[in-house]
Amino acid sequence: MSAIENCRTAALGGHVAACTKCSHQHIAYNSCRNRHCPKCQGAAAQDWMQARMEDLLPVEYFHVVFTLPSQVADIAYQNKAAVYGLLFKASAQTLLTIAADPKHLGAKIGMTSVLHTWGSAMTHHPHVHVVVPGGGLSSDGQRWVACRKGFLVSVKVLSRLFRRLFLEELAKLHKEDKLAFFGSMSKLADPDAFATYLAPLRKINWVVYAKQPFGGPEAVLAYLSRYTHRVAISNHRLMSADANTVAFNWKDYRIKSGDRMKVIRLNTSEFIRRFLIHVLPSGFHRIRHTGFLANGIRRNRIEMIRRLLDVDPVADLKTDDDHCADANEKEQACPKCGGVMIVVETFKRGQTPKSRAPPWEDAA
Repeated sequence: MSAIENCRTAALGGHVAACTKCSHQHIAYNSCRNRHCPKCQGAAAQDWMQARMEDLLPVEYFHVVFTLPSQVADIAYQNKAAVYGLLFKASAQTLLTIAADPKHLGAKIGMTSVLHTWGSAMTHHPHVHVVVPGGGLSSDGQRWVACRKGFLVSVKVLSRLFRRLFLEELAKLHKEDKLAFFGSMSKLADPDAFATYLAPLRKINWVVYAKQPFGGPEAVLAYLSRYTHRVAISNHRLMSADANTVAFNWKDYRIKSGDRMKVIRLNTSEFIRRFLIHVLPSGFHRIRHTGFLANGIRRNRIEMIRRLLDVDPVADLKTDDDHCADANEKEQACPKCGGVMIVVETFKRGQTPKSRAPPWEDAA
């Protein structure tokens, strides 16, 4: 919260830019670059997307979402690193296992997974978005096996295996004393109580949702640019704020038709509490690559797949600069005359810029 509060203020220092044509000056303060700051994710998303362009393939891409039941989300709330990590592991293993089965796809696939921990009203709702190319390598690595048009694998089959894998690993974490419980959930530290708590979860449906395929590589990039570096709430959703209340837009997914958009008003402390729910443990990676997109083998596998598909590398794909670019870090023309703005002074944390004429005026 301190990083976000100080972002783009004198507390972090900055620079002064001046127009070479009319000498108009503008002060720009430094960004905090905290990964939970709504104002700092644009530039980070842009850099990440530029690196992902070379990984795109000329195939259908699918979007699969794995969601934890509320009972498991309650455990995750008190064990973020362990349970969020298990969510990544179980969802990826589910897709890899089903896709490798000859009765389904019979191929080694790749995927990019992105963790989100919030619902639209900033409540705790852990789920992982997975972007999957529509096909994979044959078991001998000599062929590209494409999925059926518009269909990857059955979500019912995915849901059942995901439930089993997750609950097995969650029970293992408990047995190894890697889970902690507090307050009203402290009783779950007892093995018998924990087993009783999990028993009903083996019989309910776990939500796995597969959306329609993306329209092409450009659509995949547009999607990823929106989701990879998103935080619990963005500035454009804020409607009003004062010392006591914050109001923001949220989408009510319980409404099946009509206008889902509503406004929620929270007292300031509750708004901050909800935001802080979604701060990730230090060092925890919220974007992960698996299968043939795994970091250690991705480049070689992508080159191999392109040869099998007989296509050239993807080139000249652009993300939406208006969405992704950090306004403080984009090159800007002078707002008064359109001239070139250049940096004439930098100042450190806590300092204030000096008021002076640009150096070219001093020389004159």
